[in-house]
This record gives sequence, C-alpha cells and structure tokens, in this order.
Amino acid sequence: MAIEVIRELINFTPSSLITLPLLCVGLSVTFMALSRRRAYMKLVDKVPGPPAQIPFFGSVTDVLVNPDDFIKYVLQLFDTWRPRGPVLRLWIGHYPVFIITTAEATEVLLSSNKFIDKSPDYDYLHPWLGTGLLTSTGTKWFGRRKMLTPAFHFKILEDFAHVFNEQSQILVSKLNETLRNERELDIYQYITRCTLDIICETAMGRHVDAQNQRDSDYVQAVYKMGDIVQLRQVRPWLQPDLLFQLTSYGAEQKRCLKILHDFTDKVIREKKLEHQQRQKAASEQTADDDLNLSKKRRLAFLDLLIESSQDGLKLNDMDIREEVDTFMFEGHDTTAAAINWSLFLIGSHPHVQKEVDDELSRVFGDSDRPVSMTDLSELKYLECCIKEALRLYPSVPILARTLNEDAKMHDYDIPSGSRVLLFTYSLHRDPRYFPDPEKFDPERFFPENVRGRHPYAYVPFSAGPRNCIGILSL
Repeated sequence: MAIEVIRELINFTPSSLITLPLLCVGLSVTFMALSRRRAYMKLVDKVPGPPAQIPFFGSVTDVLVNPDDFIKYVLQLFDTWRPRGPVLRLWIGHYPVFIITTAEATEVLLSSNKFIDKSPDYDYLHPWLGTGLLTSTGTKWFGRRKMLTPAFHFKILEDFAHVFNEQSQILVSKLNETLRNERELDIYQYITRCTLDIICETAMGRHVDAQNQRDSDYVQAVYKMGDIVQLRQVRPWLQPDLLFQLTSYGAEQKRCLKILHDFTDKVIREKKLEHQQRQKAASEQTADDDLNLSKKRRLAFLDLLIESSQDGLKLNDMDIREEVDTFMFEGHDTTAAAINWSLFLIGSHPHVQKEVDDELSRVFGDSDRPVSMTDLSELKYLECCIKEALRLYPSVPILARTLNEDAKMHDYDIPSGSRVLLFTYSLHRDPRYFPDPEKFDPERFFPENVRGRHPYAYVPFSAGPRNCIGILSL
C-alpha cells in the first residue's frame, strides 16, 4: 500500500497542480452563473406569463411563431394571462421580454430620459441604417435629434405640398386605370408605392418612379430588406451575424444593401455637386436675384443635411447616408399603413364616409385645385378619422426599449437589462379610456372627448423625449 502511495506522488506532475485549481475555478464560476441565472429567472417569473419550457434557458415555442402571426400570438397570450396582471412576460429563447399595455406603465417607459435605448431588435437595421436617429442612443442620438428637428418645421414641409399633390394625382390615375378592368384591388400596394415616391422626392430630391416602375431594383430592395429584418427579430438562430451571413438571407441582404447604399451614395455625390454650384451661382447674383433664387429653390431633406455639414456640424457622407436611409425607412411604410387603414375604415362606415365627403365639399366645393396646407387645417373631421384609424391600427404596433436600470411597473420589479415591448395595439384598446374599444368612432377625438384622457393612453407616434420627430409636423 505504501508503495502505491509513493508511486502516485511520483506521478503527480506540476501540470496536475495547474489542472486541479482550474477545474475548481471553472466549476465555481459555472455554479455561480447558474445560481445567478436561477435567481434572475425567479424574479422574472413573478411577472405573469407562460412558463419557461427549458429550465434556466426559456422557451422554444415563442421563437417558432411566423413573423406575420406574432401579434396574433401575443393577443392570444393576453387573453389567457391578462386576468393575472397588467404586465405580461414571455421567453424569447433564453431572453425574457416584458410586454406592457397600460397608460401607467407606458408613462414609466416613455417619459423618462433614462429609458431611451432601443432594444436589440433594432440592431438588425444597422447594416442598412447604421446608427441614425432611429437606432442611435446616448450623446449621438441627442446631437442628431437637436440637429434634425429644424428640418421638420411646418414651413419646410409646406414647400413640398406640390410633391404630395403630384404623386397623389398619379395614385388616383393608377386606381382609376385598374378599376376599369377590375372590381376590386389590393389598395395597399398602390399606396405604399405612392408614399415611397413622395419620401424619395422629399428626402433626396430624386424620382424613383415607384408607381410606374414596380419592378425597380431599388423598390424591390426596400421591401425585401424589411422582410429580412422582421424575420431576424423572431428567429434567434438568424441573429448572430456569423451564422446569418452563411444563410441565403445573408446573401440576399448583401445584394439588397448594395442596391440601396449605391443609390443613396450616388445621390449624395450629385447633391453635393449641386450645392457647390448653387454656392458659386449665389456669389455671382445680385441681392434681388438671390432673393428670387431662394424663393424658387426647395430644399430636400438631403440638401438640409449637406448644408448643415457645411455649418460646422461635420457630417461625413456616412452620417448623411444614415439619416437619409432612416428617413426613407421610417417614412414610407408607416405612412402607407396609416392611409390604408384610414381608407378601409372610412369606406366600411357609410355614415362616416358621408361626413368626410360633406367636409371635403365645404372646403373644396366643385374645385379640382391642388390641396394646400391651409386646406388640411380645415379638415377637422378627416383628421379625427385618421387619429381613430391610428388608434385601432397603429402603424407601429410594438415599440421596444432596453432598460438601463431597474424599473417599477405597477407592482412588478423589471430588472435592468430587460427588454420591454409596448404593445400599442392593446394600449389603444383600453376600455378605461376608449369605451367600446373595437368600434370605429372618430368622435373620440373631438376636443371635448380628448380632454381629461391620460396623456399616455394614445401614443401612435410614441411619446416623451424619443417620440417620432415627424409628429412635429402635425
């Protein structure tokens, strides 16, 4: 026996002295990580919601939902879990996601300057939009927001009324042409191309002619990128960039990005050259000529960015592209959705349609003249119809943030680092603020009916410091 012990001591090499402590450290770290994870899950699971299907890691079912069915899936969960509390918890893979639908919780999330960080769901927009106004955070976001706000002044938007009129006339012409041969049509396809034409001209001062050239590479790339981003948001195995690039979606995204970025870069170069030529021409004009020139010239969003970069703000071409692409992405599809639902709901309610028609007759009479911004301010009932359509079918039905510190929502402690989704679709159907919430009733937005309503009960454009910059135009 003694000989056996001596032999073991001889064979106990220095490497063993290293391996054993490393093994102990590894086991200790693993144990501590699992303990912290267990404590975290215990805290998270205090919020009502379906249980994690895999201990310590979460659910599989929640990540297998088709992207187009995600809202329907969440609504079904709400019906099941709503009686247990006003906040819902889901497991998306091993990440907990907290879903809020009340004005009180919405105020906690949106009113604070502390909770301005977008959730990782927005990261999949970075290859396309970079870190522009939609996806940036911190000092960059504050700086960009301050810089871009003047570009959305009512007076600047008024200069583009002719674009709205021209493209709307093309839309009406296309609808009339189709209805000569068809009894029904999918109007959304027509509207979204109209809004894309409007956004391109107001953002970049360029025509993409989406209403006439449906197979345009640029138009198709815009739609395809939107589909890819949406898919990555609900498919964890497509979220790591390395794995994503190995898939057919990665190859398709690369192709689309080349089309989109090449187009924007080309326009930026052309616009910079035009800016230089204008500066040269302006220096050669008399004071009267310069005044006449400024009245005739309308600046696109891109022109304003280029001029800002000349005024000490130091925007390089990449910075400019980020904001132009962001404006393109945010502006066309959300606007198209709002118009689509407004038309559907007005057309589905004959008495509402009659009120709208009467209002249009009062403002325009039998005239076929272009619409002015002054005319729009007179269409009070139509504005209420649009607001009610956005209540029932908000263009952005889900807003997502990442908490950078703990938050209290109702009686629940939501830990720092958590993802919180504001489900505006359900928020806008709270019967406390909108009785008979499924009914389309534009009168909800008459001044006397809005008075006293919780300020965070209706947030189609978000709210607080990070609200939609476009709301400044209303």
